Amino acid sequence: MARTRPRSDGASRPAEPDIQAAGVVTFRPGREVLLVHRPKYDDWSFPKGKLERGEHPTAAAVREAAEETGLHVRLGPPLPLQRYSTGRRMKTVHYWTGRAVGDDDVSTYRPNDEIDDVQWVPLDKASDVLTYPYDRETLERARAVRRKTHAVVVLRHAAARSRRSWRGDDRERPLLRTGEVQADRLVPLLAAYDAADVVSSASLRCVQTLQPYVETTGYALDARRKLSEEDATGRAVEKIVAELLDGGRGAVICSHRPVLPLLYDALGLRTIQRGPELAPAEMLVVHVRKGRVVAVERHHTGP
Repeated sequence: MARTRPRSDGASRPAEPDIQAAGVVTFRPGREVLLVHRPKYDDWSFPKGKLERGEHPTAAAVREAAEETGLHVRLGPPLPLQRYSTGRRMKTVHYWTGRAVGDDDVSTYRPNDEIDDVQWVPLDKASDVLTYPYDRETLERARAVRRKTHAVVVLRHAAARSRRSWRGDDRERPLLRTGEVQADRLVPLLAAYDAADVVSSASLRCVQTLQPYVETTGYALDARRKLSEEDATGRAVEKIVAELLDGGRGAVICSHRPVLPLLYDALGLRTIQRGPELAPAEMLVVHVRKGRVVAVERHHTGP
C-alpha cells in the first residue's frame, strides 16, 4: 500500500518517492578511508550523489566517486542502505565498499563549489571527522568488510530469439533488439566491478551480450565452448571458475540458464544464496577473498 500524507484541504495524497542516491566507502592500504567536504553544507561525508535518470545505483556510485574525488573506484561488497529525511522528502542512499583502481593520490584535486576538499583519513580518526551519525554507522559496517576482495560476476545472457522461431544452429541464435539494449546497459554495471577477465559461452547470444562491454573497455573476450548449453560439464565449469578465482581480478562469466547451477556449484553457493532464477541480463555478483565467498548481490539492467 502506498504511503500517504495530508493535503492542505485535509485529504491525503501519495507521498513522493524517495530521492535515490549512491556512494562508495573507499579504502586504501594503511587503514585509510576517503572522505569529502561539501562547502554548501560544511560537512564531511563519503563520495555520493543522486542517480541520473535511468541510471543504475552501481554506475552512479562509481560515477559520483570519480566526479567528487578524481579517482576511478571499483566496488566491493555492498553495505546496508541509508534512509533519512532531507526536510521535504526522504532519501535512500545505496552504498558499497570500494578500492581505487590505479593511482589513489588526491593531492592534485582541484576544489570546486560542490567539493572543496578530499582527504584520505586514518580509520581510527574518521568517525570523529564524519558529520552525521548515519555516516558513522555506515563506516562501522564497512570496517567489517573492508579487506580487499575481487568480484566474479555470473551473468545470464540478454534476451534472445526464441528457440521456436529460430531454425538454424541454436549456437547461432542471436539477441533480440531488447537484448541488444540490455547488453548496452550492462556496460557500466560490469565496469563498476572492474570485470577485467571476460569469459563467455561461445554461443552467439552470450558473445553478443558482452560485446558492448569489451568494445568499450578494450578487454579481451574469451569464448569457451565448455560454457555452452550443448557442451558444459561440471568438471569443465569447475576448472574455468577455479581459474578466475585464482586470478584475483574482477571477472564476468556469461552463460545460459541451464548452465547456471553448474556455475553456482563451482562457486560453492548454497541455494539460499542464489534466490530466484536469474532473468535474462541479470547478474549475480560474488565477492571473493582468498578463494572464499564473502558477499553476494544481484543486479538487473531493467526491462
